Amino acid sequence: MSGEDYLELLPVEWRRITDEGIQIGNRTYNTAALGPYRHQHSGVIAKRGRWEVHYDPYDVSQVHVRTPDGWITAAWTHLPMVSAPFADFTWRHARRLAGTGATETDVARVLDELLTRAERPDRASARITARTRAGQAGHRPTLPEPAAAPAVNESDRPDAEIIPFGVFDVETEAERWI
Repeated sequence: MSGEDYLELLPVEWRRITDEGIQIGNRTYNTAALGPYRHQHSGVIAKRGRWEVHYDPYDVSQVHVRTPDGWITAAWTHLPMVSAPFADFTWRHARRLAGTGATETDVARVLDELLTRAERPDRASARITARTRAGQAGHRPTLPEPAAAPAVNESDRPDAEIIPFGVFDVETEAERWI
């Protein structure tokens, strides 16, 4: 089975592409390649102009959007906050742990804690974490190359201030864990 066949078999959601990107399951996905399709009609009248978005329920860190020019892969906007891939059921569990009214950022923090720093998780969290790791072990074919993003004139972008990160001290971090 090819990567494109794999994408075709994934579950589908029909979503609009807005300025923020694509919303699925209280997660926001975005990439620069979605630019030409924002606020555009997909051409599928039966779905009220929404776009066909495929996602892997065992790795919801990215989604795949079918466009007339090919597939576009959009990453979850809070992915840098989470240190490991996660499944949809892991996300739902983290939302329950974060509580009512939690923002997407709050849930991302809880999710990262659940996946990386759970020293003595409760029974439900331990089960969810084990299921997530088992789902990651499955073999997935190589996905097709994403469609090229439209050319951006670099001279139009303002220079950003670069803020250096501090040095990571392993000893200090280990002391926090003990």
